[in-house]
Amino acid sequence: MFHRKKKSSISMYYDPNVHVPAIRCSICTGEQVAGFKDLSDGRFEEVMLIRSSADLEEFRERYGITGDIEKIY
Repeated sequence: MFHRKKKSSISMYYDPNVHVPAIRCSICTGEQVAGFKDLSDGRFEEVMLIRSSADLEEFRERYGITGDIEKIY
């Protein structure tokens, strides 16, 4: 009756030819969400909430991202 949800190790398949890593930042609250922006239509898909630099490093390691990450306001 009460089952735990299985946590996926990678919630989204990241293809560098189709997606660009990005961080969406709220101007009002300062909340930051990491995810991927689709190159074809510009749609943003959220992957994880960024609360600290450790969360950002986890996002980079999980998807093998090196270099700068675009910020969207």
